[in-house]
Formats: sequence, structure tokens, C-alpha cells
Amino acid sequence: MPTLTLTEAHALAVRTLLRCGTGRAAAESTARALVGAEADGLASHGLVRLIAYGAQIRAAKLVGDVAVTVTRPRPGLLAVDAGHGFAYPALDAAVAALPDLARSQGVAAAAIRRSHHCGAAGRPAEALAAQGLVALLFANAPAAMAPWGGNRAVFGTNPIAFACPLPGRSPLVVDLSLSKVARGNIVAARQRGEAIPEGWAVDAAGRPTTDPAAALAGTMIPLGDAKGTALALMVELLAAGLVGARFAGEATSFLDAVGEPPGTGQLILALDATAFATDACERFAALAAMIEDQDGARLPGTRRLAARARAAESGLTLSDALLAEIEAV
Repeated sequence: MPTLTLTEAHALAVRTLLRCGTGRAAAESTARALVGAEADGLASHGLVRLIAYGAQIRAAKLVGDVAVTVTRPRPGLLAVDAGHGFAYPALDAAVAALPDLARSQGVAAAAIRRSHHCGAAGRPAEALAAQGLVALLFANAPAAMAPWGGNRAVFGTNPIAFACPLPGRSPLVVDLSLSKVARGNIVAARQRGEAIPEGWAVDAAGRPTTDPAAALAGTMIPLGDAKGTALALMVELLAAGLVGARFAGEATSFLDAVGEPPGTGQLILALDATAFATDACERFAALAAMIEDQDGARLPGTRRLAARARAAESGLTLSDALLAEIEAV
């Protein structure tokens, strides 16, 4: 299996996206996000996405060369229109503008509409926390989960991310899907020809399944049962209803080239970490120390940071099949 340096992987992603008709800026932004996710051990949000993205650009389900627009409807608010293109340039625009707004006012928010798959949701939140902000990101996704007690998908897996600064070290990042696992893990299992564990999803008839194809045709099982669907409802209202994006049940799939653009949304909240208490970051560190002081306990994201360090040193190992599929896009 070939091993690529991070620079080589980035070049591969950019080359693939440009070949499909993506504009240079969007290709660079998307490549950074995909390679970053791959390096963090989040392969379901990594280079494998190039295959679906390429097909969607060719089918005009994803606009590869659109310019992101940013307006200020209120002093502390950013309205970002992704133009049915990649989410990553829109997220980059929000991350670039939010710090100054949050520092001047204490809090700021960015709403992204006409968007697409946001990838590893923790990455934009981490980028804000690295600049001294506390960040929350909510993203909706095409329908994959039924309401508790129901049998028809109306919620996406709807990731939530949180990040806060820790003095002298990488930010603390929480990134979770509201299904028991991210749907991308099932997609990856299907591509590898592997079964999935029982308890991840049910098939179209509502029966537990270990077949990834049947799982993708059915619905995901929510994290925390009814509590997970309540949180998914909250994300739909924040990331779609509030920002003017499509609800999960109105959005087309991120995984195929069928239909019109998904038009999903993201909402980012950013707070100056010192707005209320000047020693907040030190207090964050104190709580982190209480957790790490216990044998066997770890902060969220520890394995992700370890994977990132390994990838920076040793590169990314891709399967021959994946590399061939990417080169064929």
C-alpha cells in the first residue's frame, strides 16, 4: 500500500478536484480539510470523499467554482452563502472573520446556507479555539435518522463540535455525530466490503443489520436513544431553520450524484474566552488536569492529536484500491 506525505496527499486532492472542474481556491480549501481529517484518523471524512465529490461536480450537484459571499446582517452576525459549493471555503471565511467580531463584542455568530458536507466538524472549531475563542459548531446533514418511535428518517446525523483554548497546548475539542457512529463509517465499510457491527443501523424494514448497503438504505440508530434524536432536532432548528438552509428531509444525499444540491447549513458560535472571566483559560486547564490526573482517563481528541503527529512524521498510508479510485476520478 502506498504511503504519501501530507504534502503529496494535498497535491493529490487538489489535482483530483481541479480535474473535475473545481476552482483553485476551493480545491485548496477542500484538500486541506480532507487531508487534515485523514491525518487525524477520521478516514470517513478524508480522501475517500474525493470520489463522491468528483461525481457530484460533474453532475452539477456540487458547484466547484462558486465564490463564497459574506454579509453582515447585524453587527455581530455573519451570513455566509456557500452558493451550493463546497462547505470548506465557506467555513474558512467564517473562521477568518469571527475572531475580530468576537473579541470586539464578546460573542459573534456565523450562519452558512446553501452548503454541503462540512467534513470533520471539530476542525473549524479547533481553528477558532487556537485564536483564543470558545467555539460551537452545529451542522445538519441529509436525512438518516428517524425520530424516536418513528420509522422514517427526518434528521441527519447532525454533528456538534465544541472547542476551547488550553494554555500552552492544543485546544480541547469535542466532535461527535448524533448517530451512534458517523454515517461515513458505514460508507467506508461498504467500500471495503466489510460488515458493520450490529447496533449501528437498521435496514429499510427497521430490522437490525450488519450489511452496510442495507444500513445505508435504512436509518441510523441515534446516540443515546431518544436523547440523541432530541439533540438532532435542536441541530436541525439551529443549522437549517435559523439560517435558511434545507432541513435533512429536504436535502439530497452527500454520497451520490443524484438530484439537486443538498443545500444544508452550518451555524458557528464564537465567544471571547476572556469575556466573562479573565482567568477562564486557566480554569479550563485546571479541569483538564483533574481529568488527566486519573489513570485511564483522557481528554476528548487525545487519539486524534496522536494520529496527527504520526501522520506528520510518517505520512498517510492509502489502500491501492482507494488510490486507484481517486486517480480515476
